[in-house]
Amino acid sequence: QVQLVESGGGLVQAGGSLRLSCAASGRTFSSYAMGWFRQAPGKEREFVAAISWSGGSTYYADSVKGRFTISRDNAKNTVYLQMNSLKPEDTAVYYCAADLEAGGYDYWGQGTQVTVSS
Repeated sequence: QVQLVESGGGLVQAGGSLRLSCAASGRTFSSYAMGWFRQAPGKEREFVAAISWSGGSTYYADSVKGRFTISRDNAKNTVYLQMNSLKPEDTAVYYCAADLEAGGYDYWGQGTQVTVSS
């Protein structure tokens, strides 16, 4: 079992930055990959970014590439999402998720709201 708790969301003006954090507990954090997803009102949840267990590989949705950076600190059991040059269309609830068996995301956090004003 894994428990995930996101933090760092808030209200920011377009062009601004936020850093989201996701603290994990339970199974050994350095043994599994992590991802960030988001869901805007009236839309389906979409993939944002992912990072391998070691942090050596990262993946991004085209919509955030060059603006967002995913990273992890295995000593702190935490994954981060640095979001720069934010746009109003980045407004959503952001979720972190854990991929324990490389077969999909098994555990999800409760989400943190990010609102970007124009």
